[in-house]
Amino acid sequence: MSKAKILVLGGLRDDALTDLKEVCDITIGPVGHRPDDDRQWVLDHIAEYDGVIVAKMIFDKQMIDAAKNLKIISTYGVGFDHVDTEYAKENEIVVSNCPESVLRPTAELALTMILASARRIRYYDHTLREGVFLNADEYDNQGYSIEGKTLGILGMGRIGQQVARFAKALGMKVIYHNRHQLDEKIEAELDAKYVDFDELIKNADFLSLHAPATDETYHIINADVFKQMKDTAFLINVARGSLVDSDALISALKNDEIAGAALDVFENEPHPRQELVEMDNVIMTPHVGSATHVARFNLSKEAANNVLSFFKDGKAINQIN
Repeated sequence: MSKAKILVLGGLRDDALTDLKEVCDITIGPVGHRPDDDRQWVLDHIAEYDGVIVAKMIFDKQMIDAAKNLKIISTYGVGFDHVDTEYAKENEIVVSNCPESVLRPTAELALTMILASARRIRYYDHTLREGVFLNADEYDNQGYSIEGKTLGILGMGRIGQQVARFAKALGMKVIYHNRHQLDEKIEAELDAKYVDFDELIKNADFLSLHAPATDETYHIINADVFKQMKDTAFLINVARGSLVDSDALISALKNDEIAGAALDVFENEPHPRQELVEMDNVIMTPHVGSATHVARFNLSKEAANNVLSFFKDGKAINQIN
């Protein structure tokens, strides 16, 4: 019996693909640094493959129609908004994701963003590099303590819950809003209080986003939201850029409606808005939520294991459609 042919798109760790290579024939395709050319290469070749592991390349109707023999799309990450999951299902193609490997590192980044915002790391670093050694005795040059402050979490899945654990350990109050309220035992463990959306945005000193990208969450953080937030509040986004209306965010920052923002994701990646780049109260990272050595190995392994499980046992471990 011939081996299933798998196309790998994205910077997966080769040493994490050992088990998959024993069962399947692996082709390492383009990683996506040349979006148009790389997409055309995949469109021209995808019909040859039974499975694909994909990082960021869009698998829409056009791509799925070209994939005549495809049986599984394994996403290299927890997000799957770049894959048309419903159309894939119509074409009997399984879609899977990797929720475990990204949990801890993404939560760690959110915590880093909270601390860096509170202690004004971007501002201090910038002024020092410009040759200015600030006088920390001056009130306007001081940052904020987080103990006793309120962390508002939008989206209380596994990543949101881990952020809540970190926040609790640091003495923060945790409130959250989610599609469904958590079990009482989980709420008690996290010392987290469920509130409605309006209460969340009005009371959060730090508003941390951990919701998926859906039609319902598109621009859920908009001009009306910023007007209701505290003018001392910080926005933290390590989820998806589409959750935040960029124009509204820039306006809110310029008009001092909020104190600052820390962003790992953007609406128009990989091109963050220049207005954000120039602001000292905005911290930016290039979509690196899972970018640690250990996490990327585990993520590669998890994506590969979804494919391995599908072809060995008939079911992906983390099937989402």
